[in-house]
Amino acid sequence: MNPSGDIANQQRDLILISTALMLLIIIPVMALTVLFAWRYRQSNKDAVYDAEWHHSTRLEVVIWAAPLVIIIALGAITWISTHLLDPYRPLSRIDAARPMPKDAKPLNVEVVALDWKWLFFYPDYGVATVNELAAPVDAPIHFKITSSTVMNSLFIPALAGQIYAMPGMETKLHAVINKPGDYEGFSANYSGAGFSDMRFKFRGLDAAGFEAWIKQARDAGGMLDRAVYTELERPSVAEPVKRWSSVEGGLYDAILNRCVDRAKMCAKDMMRVDAQGGGGKEGTGAVLAFEKPDASGAATPKRFVSAVACTTAAPRDGETAETPIPAPIGRRAEASTMTSIFALARGDDLPARPAAGGRPE
Repeated sequence: MNPSGDIANQQRDLILISTALMLLIIIPVMALTVLFAWRYRQSNKDAVYDAEWHHSTRLEVVIWAAPLVIIIALGAITWISTHLLDPYRPLSRIDAARPMPKDAKPLNVEVVALDWKWLFFYPDYGVATVNELAAPVDAPIHFKITSSTVMNSLFIPALAGQIYAMPGMETKLHAVINKPGDYEGFSANYSGAGFSDMRFKFRGLDAAGFEAWIKQARDAGGMLDRAVYTELERPSVAEPVKRWSSVEGGLYDAILNRCVDRAKMCAKDMMRVDAQGGGGKEGTGAVLAFEKPDASGAATPKRFVSAVACTTAAPRDGETAETPIPAPIGRRAEASTMTSIFALARGDDLPARPAAGGRPE
């Protein structure tokens, strides 16, 4: 209830307005309950008791009209604020007195909830931090949020309301901080033994202070690549602040799509293959198996799909253009097409393709 950002300020006002409207009914009802109990007590002989009374139109109108008006008002406020405060909606203002400039460029922050710590990527600056978040004052912030393990919730009360973080999914938040200072950020969703220490500092800085903070991150050295991330992902409690001056390209996307391990197929690629009809019997050769010991030490066989069908719109490495699968959505791909795709994934030699002139390529 002590916000420092415009979104949190609007959310506070919404709570206060809703509470005030409800109190318009609650307070009179509580007062009348006490009044009637006192006025019609057994010892008050002056109170009139009419055993035949059963209806009053005037009283019925008051009893039903007042709550109806308040419910309509609450419904209208809720409907309007639901759209205005939609976390996916870009900001239209800096605060109540200043609209958002048309040329304002948002600060992009990619957030990953880990066990039990927070990882923040700054793709515009190429740096990353653990358990420390910073943003310039009066600049729009665009958060992309996901989780590496269980469902979690990002909450910075001074900035905006909580937003869930879920593995394999991405949620978003647009917000702005209007006052410089250090604010508390934490997980608002129980996620295991280290949940209580899953906290971080959110720093609202002026433009010069934010540039100095970015410089500190760049001076920290080190690169956050897949190998470093794999170690970072291991559960830990009360993790100290860490910074990296560079980040491997596509790491956040790999975390989001559950394929930091390059041997595993990315979720987006698997969904694309499914949308194009799936691999059928020809795809079974791309299913790999490994043994994973359980708590008792017994080995349990696990399987995962390692192959991927690349297209021009979604190449595997993000750069090399590939030939799209010819099968339309909703129809299973031809066996020869899928054989070539999964053979490529396994590293097999492919049969020669006839070229336009009739000779093999």
